[in-house]
Amino acid sequence: MPAFLSRRKLIMAGGMALAACAPLAHAQAPAALDGGPLTLVVGYAPGGSTDRIARLIAERLGPKLGVQVSVENRPGEGGRLAAKEVKRAPAGQNVLMLGNPAVMVVAPLVFKDAGYDPDKDFVPVSQVSSYDFALAVGQKLQLDRAMFLVGRLWAHPEEAVFGVPATGSLPHFFGLMVGDALSVQPQIKGYGGSAPLAADLSGGSLPIAIDTLDSLYPQHVAGKIRILATSGKKRASFAPNIPIFREAGMKIDADGWNTFFAPSSMAPARVQLLANSIRDVMKDPGLQKAADALFITPVVSNAAETAQMLKAYRAQWEPVVRRSGFQP
Repeated sequence: MPAFLSRRKLIMAGGMALAACAPLAHAQAPAALDGGPLTLVVGYAPGGSTDRIARLIAERLGPKLGVQVSVENRPGEGGRLAAKEVKRAPAGQNVLMLGNPAVMVVAPLVFKDAGYDPDKDFVPVSQVSSYDFALAVGQKLQLDRAMFLVGRLWAHPEEAVFGVPATGSLPHFFGLMVGDALSVQPQIKGYGGSAPLAADLSGGSLPIAIDTLDSLYPQHVAGKIRILATSGKKRASFAPNIPIFREAGMKIDADGWNTFFAPSSMAPARVQLLANSIRDVMKDPGLQKAADALFITPVVSNAAETAQMLKAYRAQWEPVVRRSGFQP
């Protein structure tokens, strides 16, 4: 904003010669956000993929909007605490929540009262990233192709024990999708997070695991585990040597996402301004390179495209969650 104000002073003091340049100066100026600083709320502790992409965006969004942009971590209740706080934000407050499917799709289905309604209390602003799920095996199985695992599980269905970072998580429900695709009934074994899951997998006490690709990939690179397939429609840019499920003959693809949501109290014009600004920031090659280095797949999306994505996503995942009968 200071640069923008100084530019205006030069134009006002200039006279006719500088006045002719005013349209160019106006076109280059950042979009002004009224109402003070912008807070990006993350419902998880610092360091995770949601937190990392939020901070990459905040660094670049502030100069574009001409206001200070900060990230606030409000962990608790699997991200639901942040959602309940943001939904109560007054109309004039500049606050967005960076939400994921666990908060905005799964929780409202499995809790009798999640404390918020994703449709009534929030407005989708812009999707900023997507992430794949991965199927991995430990060294004990000595398998290097997904088709070999499929054959083994058909011959020994009792071995279909899938470790996931937590019951009720997206990897949990994706594991059920994999089971349907393989025509096996998997036993889901929940852990207290990705770290203990990876430790058991690499240590040999767990033969099969399903988690997000970015969580398992470092262990794969280190040679401690082997990722057999990922869930994307195409191979991840940072993991080009790992095939997708469809390449392994399994007709299944799914992903997760991080999307900004505004409280429904926010004025539509302000929502649109933020959506456009975030979309422009996501086009930055520097941000895209930084995200790739963090095993994050950036997404450039406007408000309408984000709303359409959410509609399709719910149509894919809600039946899986409901059929599971999962109760927290």
